[in-house]
Amino acid sequence: MPLVYEELRRQASRYMQRERRGHPLQATALVNEAYLRLIEVRNVQWQNRAHFFAMAARLMRRILVDAARAQGYQKRGGGAAMLSLDEALIVPVEPCADFVALDTALVALAAIDERKSQVVEMRFFGGLTLEETAEALHVSRETVKRDWKLAKAWLLRELSGSAAHDA
Repeated sequence: MPLVYEELRRQASRYMQRERRGHPLQATALVNEAYLRLIEVRNVQWQNRAHFFAMAARLMRRILVDAARAQGYQKRGGGAAMLSLDEALIVPVEPCADFVALDTALVALAAIDERKSQVVEMRFFGGLTLEETAEALHVSRETVKRDWKLAKAWLLRELSGSAAHDA
């Protein structure tokens, strides 16, 4: 359990680095909430480590999106600085991200291609490697690499288009 908790804590810290200053949810609270939801999950046959952390990533995404919605964020923007997905993945310039807009875009992507949405969720939110993502999705590393590249381009276009429409 200590190893699992530490890995979840690292994931939560990565998320919170992207959030705005003064966010009411701290990394410890995020990981504790995710952990509580994970232990409530019944009848799940955990396939492997990647499967577990993919589920944790999905739960943390939901928690952050729910917190953003509860804070009364506007549908797209909410005064947050726009970051490309690539910028947010490398090193965030400012600790903020628009999780509501990203969630909306990921839901739209899932309607078109569920696997590409899962790849983004596992890589961006879960911090899984290409290999771990491939293992969790039962596809090749090259398929994940290709899906990752296409999904990032699609999300960039979608999120950029949202900002243009709101202006």
